[in-house]
Amino acid sequence: MSFLDSLGVHPAISITVLVIIAIIVLYISRRPAHRAIISLSQVVHNAMRLSAKSVMSVESRLANRNREVLLAAGREAEERIVEREFERIEATVRRDLSEYPAMHRQLNEEITAIDEDYQASIEVPPEPPGWVKAVEAVAKIPSKGDPMVGNILEDIHHSLVKANTAAIEEYRKASHKRHDRLRAMMPHWRKVLTVLTSVDKNVTSILSRSQTIDRHMGEYESIVKGSDQAIRMLSSSSLQHFFTSLAVMVIAAGIAMVNFQLIARPMSEMVGGTTSLFLGFQLNQIAAMIMILVEMTLGIFLMESLRITKLFPIVGALNDKLRIRIAWFLFVMLLSLATIEAGLGFTREILMEADQATGALLRGDGSAAAGFESSVSWITTGSQMALGFILPFVLMFVAIPFETFVQSFRTVLGIVAVGLLRALAWLLRFIGTIFKFLGKSLLHIYDLIIFLPLFIEHKIKSASSDEVLSE
Repeated sequence: MSFLDSLGVHPAISITVLVIIAIIVLYISRRPAHRAIISLSQVVHNAMRLSAKSVMSVESRLANRNREVLLAAGREAEERIVEREFERIEATVRRDLSEYPAMHRQLNEEITAIDEDYQASIEVPPEPPGWVKAVEAVAKIPSKGDPMVGNILEDIHHSLVKANTAAIEEYRKASHKRHDRLRAMMPHWRKVLTVLTSVDKNVTSILSRSQTIDRHMGEYESIVKGSDQAIRMLSSSSLQHFFTSLAVMVIAAGIAMVNFQLIARPMSEMVGGTTSLFLGFQLNQIAAMIMILVEMTLGIFLMESLRITKLFPIVGALNDKLRIRIAWFLFVMLLSLATIEAGLGFTREILMEADQATGALLRGDGSAAAGFESSVSWITTGSQMALGFILPFVLMFVAIPFETFVQSFRTVLGIVAVGLLRALAWLLRFIGTIFKFLGKSLLHIYDLIIFLPLFIEHKIKSASSDEVLSE
């Protein structure tokens, strides 16, 4: 363009000339340019597809690995649950079977006593008196107006009434004795009912545990088969355990912060609090954090020794005698640290009271609230000492959610990694597709720029073909 300007050509004409030259050059290099654009877009497209395929291959291997981890963790958890249920059933059966001979003997004794009382309470109909026949015979004697016969019959009537009254009284006494016998059977019935209720309760408990074991065994079989339902169940369970344990650990972190604030101030009297060592933390603060971490470590290993958690299998594999000794040693160490924290809580209250007294003396109003503070200071002192003693034992139980967090974190991390890999594979495919259609679009844009030579070429070819057809 500067060459044309130097010749005195108008700028518009020079621009037009340059555009015409560029169009001609582009028209001449149309085929190589098309091949270059197509090749470049195809290379990028194929590279993105290969990259996406490689990412999906990694995602597939990772998904299979996550599946194996989920199934292994679920199988281990179900084995522990089933083992615990079998231990409970074994203890229940052993306890019930040990009581069965005494229960059987008691039932036999009660049933025998009930049978004896029942036999004694059976009603025996009274025998008819022997003089009834004699009265019948006398009644058949013809009286013939003899007054002696009337007197005899009257005496017999009085004797009959008297005998009837005595028989009724005897019958009533016998009925009363039978009723007493039946009333005496009630405690035996109650004992039998109590024993049978206990047996029913034990049998119901065993049946309930058997149903629980059947349900867990069904889940265990599903896990062993590696069904999709088991995978979904284990995945949701892992996510639930992850977020639950994370929430509990956040709460534990808050408890640790309270414990830190409780012992950081008095710790300066032991190690000095004016020296800064790391990131602006003073020596007493670092010592307080180390003490809390030591307490949590002791709690974790105490839980391992009690076989509540299984973070370190070598601890649970120790023989019972050594393991119990280690558990007692860890408990004594934790108790000692808790006692030290209680003392630090007491020291903290003394230091705070000293600071308040100093401030009051500097302000000149030290005698006003001294009586009230001294009367209620024992409450805060006792509270701080109690917190200092209890919080280490509370932090000991962090081992349980920590184990759950560690176990579920692998699964959650695997699920997140699989999701990220799938998103990356989709992004690579999307980029490859974009480059593929971008290449086609560039071809059309290229042809649009040189549409005039292409139009002329098309007309020439059409005219030539018409001439050939006319000949």
